[in-house]
Amino acid sequence: MKARTKTTAAKEDGKPALVPKLRFPEFRESDGWNSDELGKVADFVNEKVPVERVALASYVSTENILPDYGGVTRASKLPTAGSVTQYRPNDTLVSNIRPYLKKVWVADKEGGASNDVIVIRAKHRLLPKYFSCLLKNDAFIDYVMTGAKGVKMPRGDIGSMKEYPTLYPSTPEQQKIAECLSSVDDLIAAQARKLDALKTHKKGLMQQLFPREGETQPRLRFPEFHNAGEWDMTRLGRLGELVSGLTYSPDDVRESGLLVLRSSNVQQGEIALDDCVYVDPSIKGANLSQPNDILICVRNGSKALIGKCALIPEGMPLCTHGAFMTVFRAKTPSFVFQLFQSDKYQKQVAGDLGATINSINGGQLLKYEFFVPKPPEQQRIAACLTALDDLITAQTQKLEVLKTHKKALMQQLFPSPEEVEA
Repeated sequence: MKARTKTTAAKEDGKPALVPKLRFPEFRESDGWNSDELGKVADFVNEKVPVERVALASYVSTENILPDYGGVTRASKLPTAGSVTQYRPNDTLVSNIRPYLKKVWVADKEGGASNDVIVIRAKHRLLPKYFSCLLKNDAFIDYVMTGAKGVKMPRGDIGSMKEYPTLYPSTPEQQKIAECLSSVDDLIAAQARKLDALKTHKKGLMQQLFPREGETQPRLRFPEFHNAGEWDMTRLGRLGELVSGLTYSPDDVRESGLLVLRSSNVQQGEIALDDCVYVDPSIKGANLSQPNDILICVRNGSKALIGKCALIPEGMPLCTHGAFMTVFRAKTPSFVFQLFQSDKYQKQVAGDLGATINSINGGQLLKYEFFVPKPPEQQRIAACLTALDDLITAQTQKLEVLKTHKKALMQQLFPSPEEVEA
């Protein structure tokens, strides 16, 4: 894609200048924005440094850049040999494996990046903070994906990336936009920290409310159960029953009808209905799901999804579940659902998977063992943890609202790349 530069209020052909839908008052009468190919306004860094000169804390790979523009975590290890790309503060690092994950990070230090991470550095026409807003942007990610190569592990094409139409106003307007979006980023980061703190609190609380390995009662009990004695070891099969899933073919799929719940509908312990498949309600072999059933993924191409579960809420549309899923219909569903969040459950799932197996057997699942208290204590624990789950859900929704607000704001503050002439 080739781009022309537009620097006046109207282009030479008399068409309107390139301007955003939303502009700060002091710039509303300013000239139109400029457009250049990314490769002309930024350098794709290729400075190499031996890996032995890079500290673990400053090494960045596709593994430790967080998705959805979420920053970075500490790398788990360094490469054993070779060289990496040197990055500097204010460089923008883009993971070039599966670009749709939106793994983009703006460096706040100096370090080294793996060969699958592209390091891009703004030239003098662009302020670094403004430049990072251009690349931490769904419009840029969508463009990269149009030129990506590969199906299972798509990679962005650097040649195509260098042709990305990069839009920019005057330096003062760049500064204003960067300050505005940085303030929204600060709100998102603060909300994300609050959410992480709640999740950490719940994890720590569960480690106290459920017995540890080798123990028969928890370290923390509600006052009314201090003298209730040890918990009893029991198999999952004594706490409920499994309901098998539906095997269906593409010919069975309809635009509406009986909802089929799949692994994509299990998101962070809840049922999400943004990726739905429907079949004819009269299809044979469908076991209707009920409120408070626990939907469990028992087979998937990704091992990380196996064992993940969600509690089917009240008010769900008529639904069943796919053959790669199962439903556990528990006698005390809210407590059993919390058992499925425990370390004990996770370890038993991991033990079943092994090195190559990408599924867990229903019969084996029913043999999973847990220490459980009497029903009144089960209900008390479940009520406490469910309330915390509700709080986590509310804070997650606030975070998503902020992210949606920023996305809409960026669509208004930047002209659309589609306006640039081919």
